Amino acid sequence: MTTRATSANGGAGDDTSGLSGPNPRDELVNHLPALRAFALGLTRNSATADDLVQDAIVKAWTNIEKFQVGTNLRAWLFTILRNTYYSSLRKTRREVADVDGIFAESLSEKPAHDGRLAMADFRTAFNQLPDEQREALVLVGALGASYEEAAESCGVAVGTIKSRANRGRAKLAELMSLNEDEALELTDPATMAVVTSKPMTAR
Repeated sequence: MTTRATSANGGAGDDTSGLSGPNPRDELVNHLPALRAFALGLTRNSATADDLVQDAIVKAWTNIEKFQVGTNLRAWLFTILRNTYYSSLRKTRREVADVDGIFAESLSEKPAHDGRLAMADFRTAFNQLPDEQREALVLVGALGASYEEAAESCGVAVGTIKSRANRGRAKLAELMSLNEDEALELTDPATMAVVTSKPMTAR
């Protein structure tokens, strides 16, 4: 991905005089996979997710002096991406469908014995969740963020994130007509991290 970053004054965006220690810009690339997964979870469209990540990275690059070195860079980036998404959503007032199903497939590739129908059911159910529940499940379930980190990224209380994640898991199970035993049996670890309360280990 080509970064379009420029500084606020139109320069190359390399002014780091307000920063001490390692330059956080050097770490941005390390968080691209997680940002793209989060963007896919929000937008449900691969091309839109790529644009969202690019916009978020540009904003982070040009506002890097606002980042407090020593704090959670990933949570800061998630916040920028989330705010960018909702700002865009307010402007367009419409949601984009997961036309190619890329996010759902990246979240979970079902074992062959489950068949395509089960994966389609999961994708359909996941896409029916409200934005706030979907983002909580992506952050806590798929990306392995702690509840505290997810709460920081979304600007809400930890209890709110827990509630959103629990409601999202319950709704998924309801939509897929799964009980607890079936959820554990019919899903691989990635999907199980979303449907159950056990997050995957962060990569």
